[in-house]
Amino acid sequence: MTLSDADVQKQIKHMMAFIEQEANEKAEEIDSKAEEEFNIEKGRLVQTQRVKIMEFYEKKEKQIDQHKKIQMSNLMNQARLKVLKARDDMIVDLLSEARQRLADIAKDPARYATLLEGLILQGFYQLLEPKVTVRCRQQDLEMVQAAIAKDIIIYKDTVKSNIVVKIDKDRFLSPDICGGVEVYNDNGKIKVSNTLESRLDLMGQQMMPEIRVSLFGPNPNRKFLD
Repeated sequence: MTLSDADVQKQIKHMMAFIEQEANEKAEEIDSKAEEEFNIEKGRLVQTQRVKIMEFYEKKEKQIDQHKKIQMSNLMNQARLKVLKARDDMIVDLLSEARQRLADIAKDPARYATLLEGLILQGFYQLLEPKVTVRCRQQDLEMVQAAIAKDIIIYKDTVKSNIVVKIDKDRFLSPDICGGVEVYNDNGKIKVSNTLESRLDLMGQQMMPEIRVSLFGPNPNRKFLD
């Protein structure tokens, strides 16, 4: 059976419509898939940037927090140092005041004579030498001579050994000190400094923990006591 021209044209139009429909559907599918992939990629990029922004601000927040901690630590250290310096200054003032009062001791002859006896005898015991030299202030010479005479007897009785004591009259101690003596061994290489100032310094060092507790109270950060 032979198709007429009209039938051929009709079939061609039908085929063209089918092809066009297929093409449109394919194009819509491609557009839909492209849009879906675009949205997926856009979401991925947005999420990536969101994470980067969150990480950036989290890092900045940590840096600011760390900076604040460092500043706070520095401020606390500065405050602590100021407190320590104020306390040290107070102790220095206290010892300075005590040093100024040392001069009053030598103004009481009976009290000062007894103190000299103890200081000189302590020098003998520390050296334990057969020959010693004593240096004193020139104004204390007579008191020191009397103290030595008493101390020699006590020393001999206690140590069971003789001792020869010489007073250095060529080099007296400075009249500016508050009093006391220095005791040397025979060759002068070993010295026991028992001036009132040196005894105060030694006492200040030994009693510094007790002085601090008396002035400022116990240290809450100290776990162990001597």
